[in-house]
Amino acid sequence: MTEGTYRTVAGRGQAAFEIRGSEFVGYVAPAETVEEAESFVDAVEAEHADATHNVPAYRVPADPSKVDVLLREWCSDDGEPTGSSGKPALNVLVQRDLRNVVAVVTRYYGGTNLGVGGLARAYSRAVKEAVDDAGVVEERPHERFEAVVDYDDSGTVRGVLESAGAEFDADYGERASFSVRVPIDDAAGLRDRLRSATSGRVDLS
Repeated sequence: MTEGTYRTVAGRGQAAFEIRGSEFVGYVAPAETVEEAESFVDAVEAEHADATHNVPAYRVPADPSKVDVLLREWCSDDGEPTGSSGKPALNVLVQRDLRNVVAVVTRYYGGTNLGVGGLARAYSRAVKEAVDDAGVVEERPHERFEAVVDYDDSGTVRGVLESAGAEFDADYGERASFSVRVPIDDAAGLRDRLRSATSGRVDLS
C-alpha cells in the first residue's frame, strides 16, 4: 500500500447463499462517517424488515476531519447467540485491513439451528463474498467542506472545483452552496484557490 492511503471497498457489494434452509444475504458499502454507516444499516434493515436477523458491522473514523484518527469499530449480534455473528462479520473487515466500510448480513431463518460455529462461518462468508463482489481499492483520506457564494461567483467556484477534479454537489438556494469532497492533502490549496478566484468573497466552512 502506498503511504498515506488505506484499503476500502470500491463500491457496494452483495452476496447471497443458503445453508440448511437459512438464507443469508451479505451487503457492504463504503462509509466515511459513523452517520453514513448507520444510515446504510438502517436502509438494509428497512428493506429486510421481515428478516430474522440483520447483523451490522463497520469500521469508520470516529472523527473524519482528522487524518490519523482512531477507527470506530462496531458490531451487533442482533439477537443471534453472543459472538456468533457480529464479531465474525467485523473480523473479516479487520483481517482484510479494510476501513471506511460498513457491512450488514441479513438472515432468514430456515428452521434448522446452525450452532455458534456454523453461524460464525456463515456470517464471515457473507461479508467475504460481498467484499469480493464490491472489489477493494486504495483510497486517500478525504475531507469535506462547504463553499458558499453569491450567484455572480458561482460559475467561478464551479470552474475551480472542476479543474481541480474535486467531487462536489451544488445547491442553488438563496446563495450557491457547494459541498466539496477532496483529498485532505489537497484541501488547503483548493481553499486558497477558491479565495483567490473570488477575491475572498467565498464563505468556507
